Amino acid sequence: MAAQTGQTGGARFTVLGLLAIADRRETAVLQPSKPATLLAALLVRPNAVVSVESLQRVIWGEEIPATAKAALHSCVLRLRRLFAKYGISGSTIEALPGGYRMAADALTLDLLEFRELLARADRTADPVAELALLRAASALWQPPVLGNVHSEALHREEVPRLAEEWLRTVERVYDIELALGHCREVLAELWSLARSHPVHERFWEQLIEALYRTGRRAEALAEYRRVRDHLHDELGVEPGPALQRLQLAVLRGGPLTPAAASSPVRPPAAAATVVPARAAAHGELASATGFEPDPIPAAVADPMTGPATGEVVLAGLVQAGLLEEGPCGHYRIHELLRSFTRAAAGSWARAPGGPSPAQPAARTDPLPSPRQSAAPLRTTEV
Repeated sequence: MAAQTGQTGGARFTVLGLLAIADRRETAVLQPSKPATLLAALLVRPNAVVSVESLQRVIWGEEIPATAKAALHSCVLRLRRLFAKYGISGSTIEALPGGYRMAADALTLDLLEFRELLARADRTADPVAELALLRAASALWQPPVLGNVHSEALHREEVPRLAEEWLRTVERVYDIELALGHCREVLAELWSLARSHPVHERFWEQLIEALYRTGRRAEALAEYRRVRDHLHDELGVEPGPALQRLQLAVLRGGPLTPAAASSPVRPPAAAATVVPARAAAHGELASATGFEPDPIPAAVADPMTGPATGEVVLAGLVQAGLLEEGPCGHYRIHELLRSFTRAAAGSWARAPGGPSPAQPAARTDPLPSPRQSAAPLRTTEV
């Protein structure tokens, strides 16, 4: 059951930053303690029964003392005494068979307000109104999330789940901004996001697209090289298919595919058609033709335009109709090109190979928000 507004007397809990209790006078940031950890564990699962065993593991880790059950009850009593100072009913924490439940709603917990704003944004058909709601939701975040709560289990299991909700929201914000043509206006924000999340490729895609759409093609390609080098040096992987496809589009110099007018959001990266980079394109050509051609050189000299990369060569073949792009990043080869490559290779080659392996998922971390609390901050013990 959700908490009634009167139960908190205007007080509000925050978990999308430091764990705190705020009212109209001040914001009290809780000092690290076992009761604070208990409160955080209940608030990240609002209105749900959290088992005693789960709460004990969050507070004490894997080495749970024999007195943990009594100590947990003591933590609940200390929290209820703290609540009384802010006019919050002691029944807000309910003791139920097998566990405890924290009653909350969008007025009393920032996490539920965040999710309510997302739900409203999802229901609106107006992209401008949707954008305003998403901006309001993202402004509720003031990381580090639960930075004053010392619990390895919470930071391993719950904080990444919350951070994923934030990431999806911010991606959506900039998808709409770009679709509405606000490329120049959001460049500074996208630069900050990409630098703060160097392995989250979606932010780099949005930054590169914004640069390209504002006529800064060289800078867009430089940003691609930056993220490619970082992924290679830090993780030993290449950029994912969506980033590679975007780089190829920038290299071609043509218009990018605009978002649909009825829903100004580009498709997610996982649904994008794969266009491999130079090395991947070489393997896909072998798979499509049934033989292994000579490696594509790093650059092909053209007397009129100068060096051209393997990606440009691949794009030229597609545009000329000699390669037809098919599913899963494979290509159907025209008989004319097949005859030419067979003659150039001089012999039949081995059987085609399999598809390229999938790229690992990017790690995500929350980004600090510029939003500041209106009420003064102080720390308090539980």
